[in-house]
Amino acid sequence: MEHKLKDIIGIFNRTFEQEYNTKLVKGGEEPLYVPANDRVPYHAIYFARGFYSSALHEIAHWLVAGKERRKLEEFGYWYEPDGRSAQRQREFEKVEVKPQAIEWILATAAGFRYFASSDNLDGNPGDTQPFKQAVYEQVKIYAEKGLPKRAEKLRQALADFYGTPNYIDLKQFDVTRI
Repeated sequence: MEHKLKDIIGIFNRTFEQEYNTKLVKGGEEPLYVPANDRVPYHAIYFARGFYSSALHEIAHWLVAGKERRKLEEFGYWYEPDGRSAQRQREFEKVEVKPQAIEWILATAAGFRYFASSDNLDGNPGDTQPFKQAVYEQVKIYAEKGLPKRAEKLRQALADFYGTPNYIDLKQFDVTRI
């Protein structure tokens, strides 16, 4: 299955632009979320380097962010660049569990391969297995209790577009393959 950027951009924008004044935009080297301002009248999710996986990841962060956080650049979160210590890496992973669980669910709905991201290329991420297991456990919670409203809406749109099952099938999630 081919995954074109124009498809994910179109699916996202059709699903959310009208109601949330938010657009998915192909960005440059680094991803960025910028709320509407006096130069750009819409909220923009810029994903990095034209990567489909980056689009899914940045969308997942937007889907986790609440209404007040969506008013802030980068949702008001800190970001510590590559080269994090093991302790800082564990702290980073704690805030990544929900977005990456949603990203994995969206990727699966799109028939796209998901890889857990430690996002610490210049540092030693340490043992990533506990993080991957935590992401999987969160997927199981979402499968049982349901996704947040916006995430579910996008999951359904992706499943419809790509012709994948329109439900979260836990048999499609294997923590040893991420």
